[in-house]
Amino acid sequence: MKTMTTDGRIQDLLRPLVPKVLGALVRRYGGFDACEDAVQEALLAAAMQWPEQGIPDDPQGWLLTVASRRLADQYRSDLARRRREVTVASLVPPDQLWEPSPDADRPPERDDTLTLLFLCCHPALAAQAQAALTLRAVGGLSTSQIAHAFLTSEAAMARRISRAKQRIKASGIPFELPPEAERRGRLRVVLHVLYLIFNEGYTTSGPDLRREDLTAEAIRLTRQVHRLRLEDGEVSGLLALMLLTEARRAARTGPDGTLVPLDEQDRGHWDQTAIQEGLSLVTSALSLGPAGPYLLQAAIAAVHAEAPCAKDTDWPQILGLYEMLQRVLPSPVVALNRAVAVAMVHGPWAGLGLLDGLETDKRLADQHRLEAVRAHLLEMTGDHARAQASYRQAASRTSNLPERRYLEDRAARLVPGIR
Repeated sequence: MKTMTTDGRIQDLLRPLVPKVLGALVRRYGGFDACEDAVQEALLAAAMQWPEQGIPDDPQGWLLTVASRRLADQYRSDLARRRREVTVASLVPPDQLWEPSPDADRPPERDDTLTLLFLCCHPALAAQAQAALTLRAVGGLSTSQIAHAFLTSEAAMARRISRAKQRIKASGIPFELPPEAERRGRLRVVLHVLYLIFNEGYTTSGPDLRREDLTAEAIRLTRQVHRLRLEDGEVSGLLALMLLTEARRAARTGPDGTLVPLDEQDRGHWDQTAIQEGLSLVTSALSLGPAGPYLLQAAIAAVHAEAPCAKDTDWPQILGLYEMLQRVLPSPVVALNRAVAVAMVHGPWAGLGLLDGLETDKRLADQHRLEAVRAHLLEMTGDHARAQASYRQAASRTSNLPERRYLEDRAARLVPGIR
């Protein structure tokens, strides 16, 4: 046993072990829902015992043993209940009682993380259920942590996860990688879920500008997929996009927690290690073939990262990348970002002209981004009165408190005599 442990260190140790232990149980015994419950009980036991008793020499084997015993106990309990209900004890010979296999306490001989990701991201599940179940089964977060991350009650999140597990059980989804013919299509779902998880952590609602537990989990899980799918440019692109975005974390807020926009950030505070890794991933992935949406977004982030200061940003290159992105991933958000790039290359009025066509898009109707971009471009033209009104309208539409304060501050700065 290793002593002198801390709760934080234990949590850091437990999270990467979750998919390995869960994958081994599901592969050996089947029944995703029962195995997942057993792993959660083993994690709870570890959280309670390890701080006092120390971390076992073989933490993974310890979790596997405890979870296997929990499965056996649950099986016996269910069997006894069924016996009492139907009084058919004599029909179940003693030698058919379920017991953990002899190798239950041995570490799994392979890493089942990718298989678990494919299982949790099965198309039979709704998108929100995919993200929640991935965080629970693969990310190792508790139900309360996931609920907090998605700003819902623990009871509501528990129901969502339970429904997802029951859906897997009812659908009879096998615990195996899908056939090669289906794998690439399913991989897109896996990447989309990881992308959603990162975005939920990076731009969340409420008092926090970001949730580091979610962004860290998304990066960790994407790294695992990348290690298993090194030849896929979109996997590399997604990991690069996360790293290049996360690299700006320390500069994204001021000392008082206020939002600092990209062009005003102190680039000396950017994480150069993460940037270099992200740039390397983008360069390598671009050689693999046509760029997909994640790689194109990563390439845009790379251009920003390579600029020593905001005025040196290669906006023509960014505009060209947005033109490509709009072709492979047409969406109002991409069109909005492209309008900014157009404004930076051809002037604010050119960008404002593109916004007119987005006003009727219902997908942007209740969001603050359209009015925030309009306000920024109007400020660039010198029309401070209209810019102020747009900043205030944008502030009223966001539930993110730091963003709201930033937008309100921008509006206040445009009042004559206030700078």
